[in-house]
Formats: sequence, C-alpha cells, structure tokens
Amino acid sequence: MNRITKGNGTPQPVFSNLNAVAVLVGIVIGIGIFRLPPLVASNAGSGFEFLAFWVAGGLISLIGALCYAELATAYPDAGGEYHFLSKAYGSSLGFLFSWGRMTVIQTGSIALAAFILGDYATTIYSLGPYSSAIYASITVFGLTALNLLGTNPAKKTQNLVTSIIVIILLLAAFLGITGGGHADAGAAGSLGTGSGRSVGAAMIFVLLTYGGWNEASYLSGEIKDVKKNMIRVLAIGIGVITLIYVSVNYAYLQVLGLEGLQNADAVGADLMGTILGSGGALLLSFIVIISALSTANATIITGARTNYALGRDFSFLNYLGVWNSTKNTPANALLVQGAIALLLVVLGAVTEDSVSTMVDYTAPVFWFFLMLTGISLFIFRFKNGEKDLEYRVPFYPVTPILFILTCLYMLYSSVTFTGIGALFGIGILLIGIPVLLIGRR
Repeated sequence: MNRITKGNGTPQPVFSNLNAVAVLVGIVIGIGIFRLPPLVASNAGSGFEFLAFWVAGGLISLIGALCYAELATAYPDAGGEYHFLSKAYGSSLGFLFSWGRMTVIQTGSIALAAFILGDYATTIYSLGPYSSAIYASITVFGLTALNLLGTNPAKKTQNLVTSIIVIILLLAAFLGITGGGHADAGAAGSLGTGSGRSVGAAMIFVLLTYGGWNEASYLSGEIKDVKKNMIRVLAIGIGVITLIYVSVNYAYLQVLGLEGLQNADAVGADLMGTILGSGGALLLSFIVIISALSTANATIITGARTNYALGRDFSFLNYLGVWNSTKNTPANALLVQGAIALLLVVLGAVTEDSVSTMVDYTAPVFWFFLMLTGISLFIFRFKNGEKDLEYRVPFYPVTPILFILTCLYMLYSSVTFTGIGALFGIGILLIGIPVLLIGRR
C-alpha cells in the first residue's frame, strides 16, 4: 500500500550527479533564451559587449553557486533555502519564505512555463479562444501526475527532455555559427562601447535567463554523497548553461548582426528560419515546447520539496509534510502545488499579458530571499566557525559579499522596473504573516 497518508517516510539519496545536473540545467534553460536576447542587445553597444553580458551572467551565477555549495553541504535538506533560512533567522522567516515559494515563486514559475508551452502549442494546433490556458492546464496536471508516480520516472523524464533541448540548442548554435553567418561582420564583432546604453538593464534580463540555478539546493537531501558532489553539480551545471548561452547568442550575432538582433521580435524563429527556411518556425515551436516541459517538470520536482519541509516543521500544515516512501516523493505537497499552479493558470487566462504578469509577480520575492540566503552564510560562519565545514566558499568574504550586492541590486531593479504584478506578489507574500500567527494559535 502506498503510504500517502502516513508522514513517516523520509527522502532517500537517489539523485546521481547526472540526475541533479539535468534538473538544474532543465530549470535554467527555458524560454528566456528565445525571448530575452533582443532586450539584452538593445542595451549593448557592440557584439563583443553583448557576449560579455552573457559571460558575466555565468560568472555571477557561479559566484552564487559557490556560496550555495557551502550551505548545502553543511546543511543538506529537502527544504533547501527554507532549511538554511530557518536555521539562520528562525522558524518565522523560514515559514514566510516557504509560503512565498509555495504561493508566488515556484507556482508562478510553473504557470509561466506552462503558458509559454500553451502559446507555442496553439500555433501548431489551436483548441479555441482559451487554447493556451487549456494546454497550460494539461501541462500542470500531467507533470504533477508524473511526479506523483514517483521520483524515479520524474527524474528519468527530466534527463530525457534536458538532453534533447541541450543537443538541439548546441546544434542550432553550431549551424548558425558555421553556416548562417549572413550578418555584417562589423555589426557582430565591433568593439565599440556605444552610448546611452544601460549595463544594469541588460543584466536584469541576462540574470533572469540564468535564474533557477539555486534550485539544486532542494535536492541536497537526495543527492548521493552530497558533501562531495554538491559543488560538482552546481559548477558543472552552470558551466554547461554558460557554454550553451554564449554559443547560442554568438549564433544570433552571426546570423542577424547586432542591429538585426536588437530589432528582432522572435529571435529564435529568425535564427531557425534563416538556417532551415520555412520549416524553421514550426521546428522552433517544438523546441520551445520541449524547453517549457523541461523547465516545468524540474520546477515541480524542486518546488514540492519546500512544501514538504514546511508541513514537516509546522504542525498546522502537517498535511504537506507527507513523504510517500514507496515512491520517494512528497505526494501531498505535489497536489497542493499543482492546485495553486492551476489556479494561477486560470487567473492568467483572463489577463492581457499572462507571461509578463507572471514574471513581475515572482521577481521581487525571489531576489529578496536569495539575498537573505547569501547573508545567512555569514551568520553560520559567525555561529559555527569553519572547523566542521566539508567545503568552504573560496575567497571568503569577498565572494558572498559580491553575491549579496548583486541580489540587492536585482531586488531594487525588480521593484523599480516591473509592473503591478510585482506588488501583487509582494502582497501575497505578506499574507503569510497572519497565516503563521493564526496557525500558531
């Protein structure tokens, strides 16, 4: 009998380095690479500067990963950042983070990926006026069901879709670089600095495209020999992501040139159309669908782990703290996460621009807690010292300070440069305060 109603199961170390890297790469490499490069190019004065932004994004992500590796190896747990924040600041802040992740960050990201899948699936076959929302709902329902079947089928699916999207992107980059160089060489390779550009604005979009590498921390309770392998998973994953992003963006430059890239409405379609002709747009739709599936499934895997840890530690939400030890999966946490994501899909179906709204909705809450997680490394060093650390972040304290300053700037930018969706997300986060007070009573 499946022990779905008995909370006596615990996470098992079933993720190899390859499995964990597949989840990490699957979360990060999503639709951003098909939509955001023109916005980055608009803030670049040359092709060299444009590529430098993407390299910088990889380096910044690596700095953050080095900090997270110390936290995850010292305190491995399925709760990831929730576990770190609870130990550093107390259970109240840990609860508020997990509440925000369950109602804003993770579920909003799942709905975002599902909507983008729905938009592209509709170009292949429309299901009517609410076609995108129907496809999005099917995606959330189907992937949640897959994860309820067990961690093993979910991670095998993740390995497959991540492998497919990585191979396709590298192949597209190769074809674009070697056979699609139709742009003016000066436009693609000029070293001029330009004027009136904004490095800060460019990095907002670059780091949004790199976003999600921190999700590997939620697998720390299930990675084999985590104290040795956590840093390997993060470093390899970010290395693969950076290689793919720089290669694909170089291909964009080779095919379209900087000016053409700045004016592209659908840069992915332009690249594939140039390389493959009229069939390129159809192929791109399939690529984005696979990419969205990869992102949504990986986000469902890691998101449910936080919900499980929340229910495990707070008795008034103990329904969430159930681990199905037969299938090694947080069954009830998956069900609640799926229900909230479906609700966001329904709400998104009636908004004018569901994708933009979901981005605004999640960004400020995400960067606020990422910053607090970086600060927690100093708190743990102050409390516990270094003597028991299996892994230490290099160049301490410079590395975590750089990470914290980056998060602070991104928090400022995500509030300043986003719409009303950001305020709505912050409001939903703050609702967690009375929920906690009432629950404790």
